[in-house]
Amino acid sequence: MPGTLTGPVVTSRIPASVGRVTKPLDPEMFDPICPSEMLPFRFGDKWAGLIIRCLQDGPRRFSELRIPLRGITAKVLTQSLRALERDGMVRRTAYAAPVRRVEYELTPLGRSLLAPMEAACAWAEQHWDELLDAREASSPAGGGISGPGRPGW
Repeated sequence: MPGTLTGPVVTSRIPASVGRVTKPLDPEMFDPICPSEMLPFRFGDKWAGLIIRCLQDGPRRFSELRIPLRGITAKVLTQSLRALERDGMVRRTAYAAPVRRVEYELTPLGRSLLAPMEAACAWAEQHWDELLDAREASSPAGGGISGPGRPGW
């Protein structure tokens, strides 16, 4: 079909040196009432844990990260990525040719956070009701966090 962006015509123009293609990030990979929001502690800043999860399957470009992290501004995403890079969790690689691009990937140190993060998420899911009750009880008008069912992580 003329005008489509698939097939050999399009893919044959992508240089082989562009790098490996990873599965696109799911725009819905983070539930709006994600257990990470319920954790009484954070891995880095508000967005660091989510960025690390986005990078767990391999290098990503800035624009790819913005898809599931649509609630973050470009400025804050840049600041969070720089902080993760400064702390040795993320490696930023700039390519000049054949196509100019920047990719972010987890370092071995950053990758070592995946298991503790998974354990923290499992803990939050296990204690979801207790965490919700505590948040609702401490909110001024009793209007704490609400939402349907238990989120899947």
